Amino acid sequence: MRRIEFYNREKETMELARILSTDPTLVTFIYGPINSGKTELITNLIKTLPKSQKVFYINLRGRFISNYDEFIKVLFDVEHEARYERIKEFLKPVVNVLPESYSGIPIPKDLFLKLFKEKEVEDAFVYIETVIRAFYKDDYPPVLVIDELQVIGDLKVDDLLIYKLFNFFVRLTKELHLAHVFVASSDSLFIEQVYSEAMLEGRCRYLLVDDFDCGTTMDFLDEYGFTDVEKEVAWDYCGGKPIYLVELINTEENRKEKAEEMLGIRIGQIEGLIEDAREFGYKLSYGEERIVLDDAHILKSLEEFRDLDYIKASELSKSVKLGLIKANILFLDSVKQIIKPQSRLDLLAIREVIADA
Repeated sequence: MRRIEFYNREKETMELARILSTDPTLVTFIYGPINSGKTELITNLIKTLPKSQKVFYINLRGRFISNYDEFIKVLFDVEHEARYERIKEFLKPVVNVLPESYSGIPIPKDLFLKLFKEKEVEDAFVYIETVIRAFYKDDYPPVLVIDELQVIGDLKVDDLLIYKLFNFFVRLTKELHLAHVFVASSDSLFIEQVYSEAMLEGRCRYLLVDDFDCGTTMDFLDEYGFTDVEKEVAWDYCGGKPIYLVELINTEENRKEKAEEMLGIRIGQIEGLIEDAREFGYKLSYGEERIVLDDAHILKSLEEFRDLDYIKASELSKSVKLGLIKANILFLDSVKQIIKPQSRLDLLAIREVIADA
């Protein structure tokens, strides 16, 4: 399988560069449909930063977090004894010997165990602030990245942890100008929840990482020798969804057949959800509320996309909106307040499903 290089996020990269060229003032939400390239953008950003600018990158993808203990484990990169000895003295003023990027906030094992035992989230935040102060250099504030933050959406510890966490982020950015904080998520409903619960008005900004537009898609596929016919097939079926385009790139024979296979799979997945809703009800939770959707609810909502690529967010009921976004069929752009299918493939699948209903 060939290696697919990071490709042409010039607009988003320039915006990140602009943010990083100024003092930290706002928390930045990096949002977009699933598999649109948010993590790739962040990874590329980390690679291009000066070595003197330290990065703390915490990816919550695939982590099960249901309580404080698990949250603390994910938040920190425990410095085990051998590595700790090599560094000689943790948080020593000469920090150039330390790695440019960490998979969490570095911490000596004994201190980590103390925090873990006492379970004081405020103590954890004080420690993180201390570390960031030690790594701060003129013109190069540290960068803190939390990827897939929605994983902690239901986590509560004696008070709403999200509120405490984001108020800490506001302290690092707007109050102290100590670190750039980026939070990435494809769950725009969760971002709206965070914005409301953490009272972030005037304290955050949004950066959309969407699927490629048509021109970028064509140029991208040119890099991998697609014919004009193959490029047309790719756009018609997959739009600019990077992960689907990569599937076609790695399928060197009969790419139209592969695209049709991908569409068939997506149709089956959506039909399966509707069938489950018909027989058992599609169940989901939102805060303290328990929501149950039947197949009629879902089909009526999908009908909105028979002739439209997107609709206003207000045109769907709250319950259906929650259900279809949580199922990764629809995407809410919380800035533009529009709802659209997660991809071109999803749009085609939706239209096939409602045509057969």
